[in-house]
Amino acid sequence: MWDAVLAQPAPTAEGRPPFPPFTLETALQKVQAAEDAWNSCDPDRVALAYTPDSEWRNRTEFLRGREEIRAFLRRKWDRELDYRLKKELWSFGENRMAVRFEYEFHDAARQWWRAYGNEMWEFAPNGLMQRRFASINDLAIREDERRLR
Repeated sequence: MWDAVLAQPAPTAEGRPPFPPFTLETALQKVQAAEDAWNSCDPDRVALAYTPDSEWRNRTEFLRGREEIRAFLRRKWDRELDYRLKKELWSFGENRMAVRFEYEFHDAARQWWRAYGNEMWEFAPNGLMQRRFASINDLAIREDERRLR
């Protein structure tokens, strides 16, 4: 698998391998890259994975473009402390993927939360995500119930 990753061109603001159409191997690579980026909690890094005019639905928020995405992520990680995420490929085809995820964080009051959800992703030919639709549910948990560390 890593030979295929290393053979891909380096990511830039205008393209991010692997590119569609996806195979099982490249779809898994894309999901892992997304998980790694989100776990960095770096809004600038994460925003570069999306097209400049990317469309998002995240819970009840509708965002358009990298700047709105970047601002959203800054707000998110200012509130969601010690954030840890796990993504899993559910299905894929051509330039689309369905992904399930869960993440854990605590708020300023030290209440721990686990969020569960599903995302639908659509990619542009250059490998950047052009559409992301997320449905998410939250569950309050005790610190000793955490699964992601």
